[in-house]
Amino acid sequence: MPGAGTVPPSPDGVDDGPPPGLWQKMRADPEYAPEHLAIEAVTRIGPKMVIELQKLRAMNPGAPPDALASMVVYRYTNHARLSGAVSGAVGLAGAVLDVGVLAWTQAKMVLLIAVIYGRNPADPERAIELLVLQGVHKYTDTARAALQVARGRQGIETLLPDKRRPVNQMLMRLGLKLAQMAGIRAAKRIFAKLVPGAAIILGSFANAGATKALAKKAIELYGRPQLPAQRPPMQLPSGDPRKP
Repeated sequence: MPGAGTVPPSPDGVDDGPPPGLWQKMRADPEYAPEHLAIEAVTRIGPKMVIELQKLRAMNPGAPPDALASMVVYRYTNHARLSGAVSGAVGLAGAVLDVGVLAWTQAKMVLLIAVIYGRNPADPERAIELLVLQGVHKYTDTARAALQVARGRQGIETLLPDKRRPVNQMLMRLGLKLAQMAGIRAAKRIFAKLVPGAAIILGSFANAGATKALAKKAIELYGRPQLPAQRPPMQLPSGDPRKP
């Protein structure tokens, strides 16, 4: 599935889309695809977002967190809009690829907003918050439980031989779960990929709108003052912030 279409490079140069290993996990276990993606994003991307914040601060010295967050929202919303307009992937597989890349991009944005407001982007709690923010789960307790199940299935279910379920059935289920995570209507997204010309209009606006709505919720969550019982913010590493 990776490489099936043309996706514009990420605005931060960090992991344009889900890595092949993650696609494999999600195809094997589509029911828990959002949980697998959240775990992978926090583990793989979280530490890199600390460096991204350093670079952002170096380019905008003295800018307060709210201003930095606004820059991030603008950057990722534009990227989501462009991604929805130019992706060359078609058909059902193309729709799944698009929503997977969008969900991954949105996860990066949320983690960068989190570190801007002093949260540790590599903390496993971020995966729980990501699933709640993206509407996969309504409560943190259910998100936490689902993540625990997904972690267990990584070592069992995803290593079992293929159960030979129909490919289209698997793709449809995976697409529905990822579309839920990305905040867009799966039917609209699939329609956009199956009807010539519709992808440019529906894909662009659906991606941007969903990303902007998610950003607003993330800023509301992480912009709140931290309670004393909460973990301290992550310390930025020393060194030249302009070096990746």
